[in-house]
Amino acid sequence: MKTRLNCPCGEYITGTDEDELVANAQAHLSAEHPGREYDRDAILFMAS
Repeated sequence: MKTRLNCPCGEYITGTDEDELVANAQAHLSAEHPGREYDRDAILFMAS
């Protein structure tokens, strides 16, 4: 299970499971990178 993601902007995003990680990553994108959207598969591909 993947629960960590390092955004290229330097933000370290985590979740207790993949669902939470995806939600947290999408929230980060909305807040910090408007116009950038990634689906679940893309986020999990970049995560570790």
